[in-house]
Order: sequence, then C-alpha cells, then structure tokens
Amino acid sequence: MSSSTTTTLPPVVDVHVIARTPDGKILLSQRGGPYGYGQWHAPSGKLDPGEKPAEGAARELEEETGLLVDPDHLRLAYTVLHRQDPATLRLGLFFVATEWEGEPVNREPEKCLDLRFFADGALPEDLIPYPAAGIHGALTDPGGLAYHNWPTA
Repeated sequence: MSSSTTTTLPPVVDVHVIARTPDGKILLSQRGGPYGYGQWHAPSGKLDPGEKPAEGAARELEEETGLLVDPDHLRLAYTVLHRQDPATLRLGLFFVATEWEGEPVNREPEKCLDLRFFADGALPEDLIPYPAAGIHGALTDPGGLAYHNWPTA
C-alpha cells in the first residue's frame, strides 16, 4: 500500500440521520461552524466510544434538533468511506428515520444557522460534499457504499 492511501489513525465513525417525512421531505441543517460554513447537511456527529451506531444517531438527532427517535426505528441506508486527508479516514453511516416525536428546533445555534425541510428532489446545491454522497446514495442506492475523496491509482 502506498503512503498516499495509508491512514495512520483508526477511522472516525460518523453517524448521520436523514429524517424523512411521508411526503419525501428531508430535514437538513445549515452549518454555522468553521467546517462547511453556510452549507447544508443532515444532522450528524461522531459516535461515542462503546456506543452502538443507531443509538449514536438517535442521540445526535436529539442533541441537534430535539427530535426523539427510537434507535430500533432507524434504518441504515448508506455507507460512505471518506478520506478527509491522507492520514484521516471517516466511516459515515447514514440512517433514515421516518418516524419520530417532536418538531425540529435548532438546539445548537452556535453550530447551526438554520433547520429546514427540503423535498428530496429539490435538495440545496450547497450540500457539504461528504454528507451529500451519503444523502444522495441513501435516496438512489439504499444499502450501497461510496468511496468519497479517495485517491486514484
């Protein structure tokens, strides 16, 4: 394996939640922090040590939006292996939630500029590229896997 494809750290595991309404709208949040400022993505975060992925996804959704979802009702819809840089690999697990309790509220105004539902056929063009790969994949190729920002041979 060449040094351009070798990671030096274990992968970071990210959990993303695509909260989808019965009429096909998806909840997105607009970044307010330095990474991707002003761009859109699904509610997400890092998995805590020892946490099961669906539990982490439910936790992140509640922390960011106030929506309560039973982890057993989350469906793993897509996986993205994202190379952040030559030494950092991120494993993105994209879950779909179709039932939850509550209405979305911006619970992290220091990190989020806006929360908004978008029709799945009219998503904003300014999605952050890594989560965009997972969101589009979950909608068009459920169960699939994408390599994002992966070096070419």
